[in-house]
Amino acid sequence: MKIFKAIYLLGIVLIISSCNTTIEKPGNFNLLPQPQEFEITGVSDLKPADLHFVYAKEKVDLPKLGAVLKNIKVTNDPSKAQISYHVDTSSDIKPEGYMLIISNNQVKITAKDKAGLLYAFMSLEQLSDDALEQEVALPLVRIKDYPLLVFRAIQLDMKHHMEKTEYYYQLLDKLASYKVNGVIAEMEDKIAYKRQPLIGSDDAFSIEEWIKLSDYAKERNIEISPLIQGLGHSSFVLKLDEYKSLRDDPTSDWAYNPLDPKTYEVQFDLYLDAIEATPHGKYLHVGGDEVHTTGRNSGKSALELQLGWLNKVSQFAEENNRIPIFWDDMPLKQAGVYSAMFNTKLTEKEVDSIWAENEHKLLEFLDLFPKNCIYMRWNYSDSEAIGNDRAMAWFRKNGLQVMGATAGQTRWVLMPQEESNINNIKAFANTSINNELNGLLLTLWDDDSPHFELYNRGIIAFSEYTWSGEKRSKTELKSAYRHREFSNALSDTSFAFIDKLEQPVAFWKNALLKANKRNYLKRSENPIEDAVIDFPTKNNKGAWSKKYAKRLEEAKNSIDTGKIITFKIKDMQSKAIRNNYTLEVYEQVNKLVQFSSRSLLLLNAFDLAKNEEEEKIAMEKIKNLPQEFKALRKELEVVYGKTRILTKPDNYILDQDHHVHLANQSINFDWQFYGEMLFLEKLKNENFEEILNQKLD
Repeated sequence: MKIFKAIYLLGIVLIISSCNTTIEKPGNFNLLPQPQEFEITGVSDLKPADLHFVYAKEKVDLPKLGAVLKNIKVTNDPSKAQISYHVDTSSDIKPEGYMLIISNNQVKITAKDKAGLLYAFMSLEQLSDDALEQEVALPLVRIKDYPLLVFRAIQLDMKHHMEKTEYYYQLLDKLASYKVNGVIAEMEDKIAYKRQPLIGSDDAFSIEEWIKLSDYAKERNIEISPLIQGLGHSSFVLKLDEYKSLRDDPTSDWAYNPLDPKTYEVQFDLYLDAIEATPHGKYLHVGGDEVHTTGRNSGKSALELQLGWLNKVSQFAEENNRIPIFWDDMPLKQAGVYSAMFNTKLTEKEVDSIWAENEHKLLEFLDLFPKNCIYMRWNYSDSEAIGNDRAMAWFRKNGLQVMGATAGQTRWVLMPQEESNINNIKAFANTSINNELNGLLLTLWDDDSPHFELYNRGIIAFSEYTWSGEKRSKTELKSAYRHREFSNALSDTSFAFIDKLEQPVAFWKNALLKANKRNYLKRSENPIEDAVIDFPTKNNKGAWSKKYAKRLEEAKNSIDTGKIITFKIKDMQSKAIRNNYTLEVYEQVNKLVQFSSRSLLLLNAFDLAKNEEEEKIAMEKIKNLPQEFKALRKELEVVYGKTRILTKPDNYILDQDHHVHLANQSINFDWQFYGEMLFLEKLKNENFEEILNQKLD
């Protein structure tokens, strides 16, 4: 009896053990952007490796798939398929929306349209990625999803540099995976114009190359539309001798003369080439911001001149089947209501008062505001201001179309700041959704030209808020970013480092300079004397360290923070499954900013040395700074150069640099390091060792 009981119990244990080996553990599935409805009820019997065949109920081609699902084949036998899909334009799903249901052994997709079908597969791709990474089965899941904004576009600003061609294709794949559906390409001279061939840079894409890129984007539900700056921001044309006669101010390459008919001949030629290069684009962004024209004694006001130009280019856009987009700032500025859009302290009553006093200046020329134009209300910092809403309401009240523009990068050096500007991206997305606007643009300015990989978190935040709205906290979104971009294992907040890197980067900008002068170094006749920090001398011990006590404290903090970040990045690199290159770029940023802080602390060590031995040690380290920097720069350029073209063509003509754009200040990559180069030049020119070793009189 005891033997029988023992055998019976052993059998029960074996049965339980056997059952446990077949029970799948649930995975951690985190989709970006967050679906409108996302319900996981358990674990299916399907693993990504089981997804071999797909069946379509009607003749709708399979969309472009990601790396995990790319080998799936279409079958005409529904019993053979693990995935079935159906496009139902009559369903109550919103445009670009879809239903995705995973049962025990079947994936079923119902899409509103081809875009919805693509996005359903993009979500399935993310689920499959997570399942593969965690070695689990796909979840039992029901997803109902659609975007809250119709047009979700990023700006691709190419005016100061080009990426390697393959990077743009990889970028389009990434944008599609996060359900971004538009690109506004600020081309300037990065298109080889056929009608005005002198304007295109030697590194420009040909029209045929642009068409190929546009076709690739279209297959991924991304429409590329051009932005060809007009009226102002036109230095890429007016810097050239052959076009100087078109200048509004003969001494400035900034703006066209809107009264010269030849202005429109040139601009329309550029537009035609850009339209041809982007055959699937819906829009033609004509620029028009930050410009005042002289009027040439015509008696016309700046507002009248601006609107006269806008009417001509808007009519041209309409004749060529494009919707013109225009930055709206100048009419609002000329009417005196501009400042209210950026002042969050103004009450509704105060904003109404400003408009009551000044609105007549706009109404006087209301008939000149073209109705086919979209007025792009850009606000990169204070979109929640009452004045910003008031301006958008004015356009809509007067029958004019309006769209917002937020920013993932403005004038920040080396990397975006303020948490990738997430708060403002979220605020303007919410404003656009609440006001039932058609879309939102994420500007990514190349003025001070951080590496594009460092824009990714802002782009992902933009994709989240424009698609889903504010469904999760900022902390949860950052966690989802680390999960999707690197690995499920890195979603925990203990791996967060980007926000910590902001302080060292902000400090680095002017750490070795006397003031906020990095962008202005090229404008000084003697930048070493005018801008570079002074050095300690032996005959005035301690004075230098006392003078720069606050700066030295920041340098110490930056070094301490940098050490933590170095550890975190190394840890992430060892665990990341995807996008290790992004971490390499962040690693180089961290190394570069530490150089300036370390240089300051070495000067501090010499200044406070207690004896000749300490002085000698500090001096030797200071003398080694040029070689250290040379190696540091070389390493950074190797990493950046994997995706980025670091130099402009040898025959490239720099413009007058009206807005002191760092990336516009040298043909090669010197502009990125000019502050450090001048600091090291000062060490050399002033015979630093001799100065430091001056004896007391």
